[in-house]
Amino acid sequence: MAISVDTFFLSPKAHGTLQAQIQQMIAEGILSGRFHVGEKLPSSRKLAVHLGISRITVTLAYTELLANDYLTSRGRSGYYVSENAPVPPSYTPPEKTEETVDWSKAMARQFTGGDTPRKPQDWNDYRYPFIYGQADPSLFDHANWRLCALRALGQKDFAALTTDYFDQDDPLLIEYIARHTLPRRGITARPDEILITLGAQNALWLVGQILLNRGRKAAIEDPCYYTLRDQLTHNRCQVDAIAVDRDGLPPEQISDDTDVIFTTPSHQSPTTATMPMERRRALLDRARDIDAVIVEDDYEFEMSFLSAPSPALKSLDRDGRVVYVGSFSKSLFPGLRLGYLVGSEPFIRQARALRANVLRHPPGHIQRTVAYFLSLGHYDAQIRRTAKKLHQRRTVMEEAIAEHGLTIAGSGVYGGSSIWMKADPSVDMASVARSLMPQSVLVEPGAPFFAEQNRKHNYYRLGYSSIAQNRIEPGLALLTEALRSSQDWP
Repeated sequence: MAISVDTFFLSPKAHGTLQAQIQQMIAEGILSGRFHVGEKLPSSRKLAVHLGISRITVTLAYTELLANDYLTSRGRSGYYVSENAPVPPSYTPPEKTEETVDWSKAMARQFTGGDTPRKPQDWNDYRYPFIYGQADPSLFDHANWRLCALRALGQKDFAALTTDYFDQDDPLLIEYIARHTLPRRGITARPDEILITLGAQNALWLVGQILLNRGRKAAIEDPCYYTLRDQLTHNRCQVDAIAVDRDGLPPEQISDDTDVIFTTPSHQSPTTATMPMERRRALLDRARDIDAVIVEDDYEFEMSFLSAPSPALKSLDRDGRVVYVGSFSKSLFPGLRLGYLVGSEPFIRQARALRANVLRHPPGHIQRTVAYFLSLGHYDAQIRRTAKKLHQRRTVMEEAIAEHGLTIAGSGVYGGSSIWMKADPSVDMASVARSLMPQSVLVEPGAPFFAEQNRKHNYYRLGYSSIAQNRIEPGLALLTEALRSSQDWP
C-alpha cells in the first residue's frame, strides 16, 4: 500500500532545514504508527513537486532515513517503511484515580503564587511585542555560533566535554572572563574567585542561599527584579524594600540591621536609573559601616550605546564586600542561561559546593562554545551589531512616545533595551495589557516590580529588543488608543 503524497506538508512555523523537516515528518509518521512496515513512500520527484522544493532535498532526506533503518530501498521500485524501523511505542494514558494524598499538607513549602509573571510563550507570534528580555533572531550571528559549537564537539575538545567537572568550570571560559570581560568593568579577579552559573537568576539564588536565612535581613530596591523578591520570600529572610529615586538606591535609607544589600547600580531594574559615582562610594561606605555585603547585578552593561558605562561597583570595592553578578543571557540570547558570580574566594568556595550539590556544573558544551565565541572575537562583533540596532530602535521609540504624548518615568542615560513608563494614576496597566493582546500588542505591566505594600498599577515597561523598527510607532499608536479608552485623556 502506498502512502498518499497529500499526507505531507511543510508548516510555516517549522524549524530546521527542509531536509530535516521531511525526515521528521516521516520518522514521526512511523513512530506514531500512521505509517506501517512495507508501505511505499511517494517518489522523490512526486513529493518534491507536491511540496514545491528541490528533488535533491527529498532524496537526501530519504537517504538519511535509509541509513537509520527507517526506510528500505527496493531498487527502482522506490522506498518503503523498513521492517527494522523503530517500533511505535505503546502508550495508553492511565485512568485518573482518586488520590488520597492531601498535597496541601504534604508539601512543606509552596513556590507558586509569587510576583513573577508568566509571559506568553508565543510572544514571537505577536506583531507588536514590546516585551523585555527576548532576543531578535535576525541580529544573532548564527553562522559563527554554529562553527563554535561544532568546534567544541570536535575530537580535540570532546574528551574534556564528556568529563564530569564535578564542581569546576571550563578553564577557557573562566580565563576569558577574568582577562577580558571583567577588566572592561574595572574588575580584577583570580580564577578561584569566579563561578559559572545558569544565568543571573541562578547566581542570585546561590547568593541568597549562602548569605541569608530566617534570622537575617536583606535590603532590595523598590521597584526591583521581581524574581529576586520571590527568591528572598522563599528564603524566609526579612526583606526591606527601599524606594529608589532618579539616582537609584539611597544608601541613607538602608537600616543598620541589614545583612545583604541587593542593587543594580549601573542600570536599575526596571527604572534604568544609573547610580552616580558619589552615591556608589556612599553605598560602599554605608555597607562598611553596618558590615553588610553588597550584591551587584550588573545586567545589560554591554548595551551602553548612548554613553560609556560607569565602572562597576565591584571595581571600587577594596575590602571584598561586593559580590558581582554577570550574565551572557541578554548579550547573546536568553535561552543560553549562562552567567557568572565574582566574589571573595571563601564565598565562591561555598557557592561552588552548593552548586555542585544541586546541578554539578552548567553543561560543558555550552561553556566551551561560549568560550570560543568570545575568544574568537564573534562576541564583540555581536555586541556592536546589537547595540547599533537597539540605538536605532530606541530613537524611533522615543520619537513615537513624544508624538503620542506618552510619559517616560525612567531616567536611563546609557542605553539598554527598555524604557520605564507611567500612565495616569487612575490606569490599571494590567487591564490595558490584557485589552491589547487581541490586537497583537504585548506590553509588560509594572505592578509586579513593586513591593506589595507599595504596589503601583499605572507603570509599565516597553521593551524594544525583539520588535521590528517599523512596527514601533504603529504599536505605540494602539497603546495610546487603549490608554485613552481607560482614562479621561486630555
